[in-house]
Amino acid sequence: MDASGSEPERQRRPPVSSTDGAAPATSAVESAFDWCFRDRRTGHIVIAQFPNVALGVFVVTVVVRWFLAERTTAFTVAAWVGAAALGWWAVDEVVRGVNPWRRCLGAAVLVYELGTILLP
Repeated sequence: MDASGSEPERQRRPPVSSTDGAAPATSAVESAFDWCFRDRRTGHIVIAQFPNVALGVFVVTVVVRWFLAERTTAFTVAAWVGAAALGWWAVDEVVRGVNPWRRCLGAAVLVYELGTILLP
């Protein structure tokens, strides 16, 4: 919202015009790219967003595990906290992802996480 309390207009790129001066046209690749990566609310291209608490917790647990001996309680706790944080991020992306790319990425990570937990 802007200062007046109204929603700002979406900023869209102008369509690419054809070389013969006909009506503007958009290539199929550009349309697919826009559909996949463009934020529906702002019109910006969004592939990754920062800061992200859940991914930050996951990265910290990965780094901590590098310095811990395997098969220790601390290593196991760090692994479970990391898995929970990554699962939290994945569910959040599936539910609130700003574009299809983010939602599909969240779904893929969620399937992977569930597979590693449920299928030993």
